Amino acid sequence: MRILIVKLSSIGDIIHALPAVTAIRRALPDAHISWVAETRSAEILRGSPIVDELIEIDTRSMRGGKVIDEIVLDMTRQASAIRKQKYDVAIDLQGLLKSGVIAKISGAKKRWGFSKSGLREPASRFFLTDTVQIGPKTHIIRKNLRLATAATGIPYAETNLDFPITTDDEHRAEADSIIDQAGERFAILNPAGGWVTKLWHAEKFGQLADAIWEETGMVSVIATAPNEAALAQTAAENSRSGKLFLTQPSLKGFFELAKRARIYVGGDTGPTHLAVAAGAPVVGLFGPTEWWRNGSLMPSDICVERDEIPCRIDCHRRTCSKWICMDSDVVTVMAAVRLRLS
Repeated sequence: MRILIVKLSSIGDIIHALPAVTAIRRALPDAHISWVAETRSAEILRGSPIVDELIEIDTRSMRGGKVIDEIVLDMTRQASAIRKQKYDVAIDLQGLLKSGVIAKISGAKKRWGFSKSGLREPASRFFLTDTVQIGPKTHIIRKNLRLATAATGIPYAETNLDFPITTDDEHRAEADSIIDQAGERFAILNPAGGWVTKLWHAEKFGQLADAIWEETGMVSVIATAPNEAALAQTAAENSRSGKLFLTQPSLKGFFELAKRARIYVGGDTGPTHLAVAAGAPVVGLFGPTEWWRNGSLMPSDICVERDEIPCRIDCHRRTCSKWICMDSDVVTVMAAVRLRLS
């Protein structure tokens, strides 16, 4: 069987798709699995044992409110790599117009995706031949798994939800270098997030680092991407103790670092999902998005969120005039850290 997985981005979304594709690989070891991903998000898949072929594309030209005909034209220009294989089935785990187009131009006769209510862009249903209905309040990992099993006919099971991410000596050495400076017992704090509404105030991360040091004696590693350095600097400037360490690891270097962290604290962003995949003890800080959908499936991991705010229901706002869902205080977050460490 030749299977095309369409999950383009982002880092967190790709991580959430890994258990579903792992289940396919485990049940169908002889299947040929190709995965289409955006180049900017493909690093997490390079070298993965569950993927026979990684197809990297650039979908930036498809943004800006283009109509379907323009999206089809843009994608057709990049179609040669996608059409190399004669696919039996294409599985659209993204639910967007552009991912639906990719499934269509792949030539697969069977093109599976979510039913209309489960699609982020319902018009993408036009490009599918088969759909699966997902119940309400279903975690995204389970949602992906249900689609993958329906499309391939393999049994649905939630045991052994694996995140096969391949690293090498360079990534492990990168983590070792950071730990040499921070110490073997350390926390990871991530003040970043893809949307401004997902951010817990950066200065509170500095205060949280103080609380972690005072109570546990652990130094906090403030890990961000280069374009998030200002948030890390704000956290550092608001720490009285100075018991924190700023770093900008590579994606897979961060994964190796998270494997050895005593605790991780961050919002709904790629590094948080990578920390979950690495098995780090996690405290999630969630506001406009939902822990039940995007958070950790580990029962011992903890979410700090304000469920008493009515405007959080189906929010998902990237801008907000209120922005009160992320104003939890340091005492509350430290209590969650203390509980997770226990």
